[in-house]
Amino acid sequence: MKPQNLLSPLPAVAPEETFTTLLQGPHVKLERIVSDGQATPAGEWYDQETHEWVLLLSGSAGLVFEGETEACVLHPGDYILIPAHQRHRVEWTDRRQKTVWLAVHYQ
Repeated sequence: MKPQNLLSPLPAVAPEETFTTLLQGPHVKLERIVSDGQATPAGEWYDQETHEWVLLLSGSAGLVFEGETEACVLHPGDYILIPAHQRHRVEWTDRRQKTVWLAVHYQ
Protein backbone atom coordinates (compact mmCIF):
# COMPACT_ATOMS: atom_id res chain seq x y z
CA MET A 1 0.00 0.00 0.00
CA LYS A 2 1.08 3.54 -0.68
CA PRO A 3 0.15 6.39 1.69
CA GLN A 4 -1.64 9.44 0.39
CA ASN A 5 -1.35 13.04 1.54
CA LEU A 6 -4.25 15.40 2.30
CA LEU A 7 -2.18 18.44 1.29
CA SER A 8 -0.65 17.14 -1.91
CA PRO A 9 -1.44 17.24 -4.68
CA LEU A 10 -3.97 20.05 -4.45
CA PRO A 11 -6.24 20.87 -7.38
CA ALA A 12 -5.39 23.78 -9.66
CA VAL A 13 -7.21 27.09 -9.27
CA ALA A 14 -10.91 26.44 -9.84
CA PRO A 15 -13.98 28.68 -9.89
CA GLU A 16 -15.67 26.40 -7.32
CA GLU A 17 -14.55 24.51 -4.25
CA THR A 18 -13.26 20.98 -4.86
CA PHE A 19 -14.82 18.13 -2.83
CA THR A 20 -13.07 14.74 -2.65
CA THR A 21 -14.71 11.86 -0.79
CA LEU A 22 -12.01 9.97 1.10
CA LEU A 23 -14.18 7.42 2.87
CA GLN A 24 -17.91 6.68 2.92
CA GLY A 25 -20.10 4.29 4.88
CA PRO A 26 -23.79 3.97 5.70
CA HIS A 27 -23.71 6.69 8.40
CA VAL A 28 -20.50 8.61 7.79
CA LYS A 29 -18.65 10.43 5.01
CA LEU A 30 -15.11 11.81 5.22
CA GLU A 31 -14.14 14.41 2.64
CA ARG A 32 -11.41 16.84 1.77
CA ILE A 33 -12.60 20.27 0.66
CA VAL A 34 -10.24 22.68 -1.08
CA SER A 35 -11.22 26.35 -1.28
CA ASP A 36 -9.38 29.02 -3.23
CA GLY A 37 -11.01 32.29 -2.19
CA GLN A 38 -14.57 31.01 -2.59
CA ALA A 39 -17.50 31.93 -0.34
CA THR A 40 -21.14 30.92 -0.14
CA PRO A 41 -23.15 33.13 -2.53
CA ALA A 42 -24.89 36.07 -0.84
CA GLY A 43 -28.24 35.14 0.65
CA GLU A 44 -27.59 31.37 0.51
CA TRP A 45 -27.20 29.08 3.53
CA TYR A 46 -26.09 25.50 4.05
CA ASP A 47 -28.74 23.47 5.90
CA GLN A 48 -27.45 19.91 6.06
CA GLU A 49 -29.23 16.70 7.05
CA THR A 50 -26.15 15.43 8.92
CA HIS A 51 -23.80 16.75 11.59
CA GLU A 52 -20.50 18.04 10.22
CA TRP A 53 -17.21 18.11 12.12
CA VAL A 54 -14.69 20.27 10.26
CA LEU A 55 -10.93 20.61 10.79
CA LEU A 56 -9.03 23.35 8.96
CA LEU A 57 -5.67 22.00 7.73
CA SER A 58 -4.31 25.03 5.85
CA GLY A 59 -5.33 28.54 4.85
CA SER A 60 -8.06 30.35 6.77
CA ALA A 61 -11.80 30.84 6.58
CA GLY A 62 -14.72 32.65 8.15
CA LEU A 63 -18.00 30.86 8.92
CA VAL A 64 -21.21 32.67 9.82
CA PHE A 65 -24.02 30.90 11.65
CA GLU A 66 -27.63 32.01 11.35
CA GLY A 67 -28.47 34.46 14.12
CA GLU A 68 -24.86 35.55 14.62
CA THR A 69 -23.39 38.76 13.26
CA GLU A 70 -19.66 38.01 13.42
CA ALA A 71 -17.78 35.35 11.49
CA CYS A 72 -16.17 32.46 13.33
CA VAL A 73 -12.58 32.63 12.01
CA LEU A 74 -10.72 29.34 11.54
CA HIS A 75 -6.96 28.89 11.22
CA PRO A 76 -4.89 25.70 10.71
CA GLY A 77 -5.62 23.23 13.50
CA ASP A 78 -8.99 24.79 14.41
CA TYR A 79 -12.06 22.57 14.32
CA ILE A 80 -15.77 23.04 14.87
CA LEU A 81 -18.87 20.87 15.09
CA ILE A 82 -21.82 22.06 13.02
CA PRO A 83 -25.01 20.30 14.18
CA ALA A 84 -27.46 19.03 11.58
CA HIS A 85 -29.76 21.82 10.33
CA GLN A 86 -27.60 24.58 11.83
CA ARG A 87 -27.82 27.06 9.00
CA HIS A 88 -24.40 28.45 8.13
CA ARG A 89 -22.40 29.95 5.32
CA VAL A 90 -18.76 30.32 4.34
CA GLU A 91 -18.29 34.07 4.49
CA TRP A 92 -14.76 33.97 3.03
CA THR A 93 -11.74 31.75 2.44
CA ASP A 94 -8.11 32.72 2.09
CA ARG A 95 -7.24 34.30 -1.27
CA ARG A 96 -3.45 34.05 -0.75
CA GLN A 97 -3.27 30.28 -0.28
CA LYS A 98 -5.56 27.30 -0.63
CA THR A 99 -7.78 26.52 2.31
CA VAL A 100 -7.94 22.78 2.96
CA TRP A 101 -10.69 21.35 5.16
CA LEU A 102 -11.20 17.83 6.47
CA ALA A 103 -14.92 17.25 7.01
CA VAL A 104 -16.68 14.36 8.70
CA HIS A 105 -20.43 14.14 7.99
CA TYR A 106 -22.35 11.76 10.24
CA GLN A 107 -25.84 11.00 11.56
